Amino acid sequence: MADREQLAEFLRSRREALQPEDVGLPRGPRRRTGGLRREEVAALSGMSTDYYSRIEQQRGPNPSEQMLAAIARGLHLTLDERDHLFRIAGHTAPQRSFRSDHINPGMMRIFDRLGDTPAMVTSRTGEILLQTPMARALLGDQTRHSGLARSSVYRWFTDPTARRIYPEDDHPRHGREYIARLRDAYLLEGKGSRSEALVNTLLAESQEFAATWTEHDLGDGYPTFKRISHPELGVLEVQCQTLLDPDQSQTLLVFTAVPGTESHEKLQLLSVIGDRVDV
Repeated sequence: MADREQLAEFLRSRREALQPEDVGLPRGPRRRTGGLRREEVAALSGMSTDYYSRIEQQRGPNPSEQMLAAIARGLHLTLDERDHLFRIAGHTAPQRSFRSDHINPGMMRIFDRLGDTPAMVTSRTGEILLQTPMARALLGDQTRHSGLARSSVYRWFTDPTARRIYPEDDHPRHGREYIARLRDAYLLEGKGSRSEALVNTLLAESQEFAATWTEHDLGDGYPTFKRISHPELGVLEVQCQTLLDPDQSQTLLVFTAVPGTESHEKLQLLSVIGDRVDV
């Protein structure tokens, strides 16, 4: 059973301990007290202010595991704090494994400061966990998928629309890179893992994947140069910088372009164009 009093106190204490600049928000001249407001935590967690407020006020239904995970992310909780949140809410803490949707607070602090830049956090098996608005404008909403389709590797070999992101001439290279990173995940996670399930499914569903998998190409990690095909802006040449969080096996990808180039000008237009919808 949930301990509503402990749950409310814990959430309030973590909310009040965070400062706006910790989560990429402006402090503003009218803020008289420290900590975040309830509406700010709700927005960071992707839920209504009323829903979040009722939890802190010990009212309403017990939050689901999905809502607790969202709150843990919004409050930038550590893994220990996340597990504690689940337990006092009456749920079993998520199993810690190579595959986790929980993003390290340090990674979140960096991500929150990239609102004007295309950036995203991806798991070892290619699941896009977070995207900035500029990344959604450049690549489409890659977080909306469920099941195996959450993996960009799976979609690459089973959904032709997933390849619209890159020029056709670059498709073979990207396919090999996807497989090389999936092989790394499979070797680290081993039997019974999500990466093994992904490999076995793709071996059965994609002849292209099966043929390339047997080549044992180890790839070159994350390439620093990419060409991205956009339906309105055409081809953009971007640099892809990566930050690896070894504790969570997650990677922060940041896309930039050389100042003064046509691609740099196109990146600036993304904030005006809005979310890409063709993928």
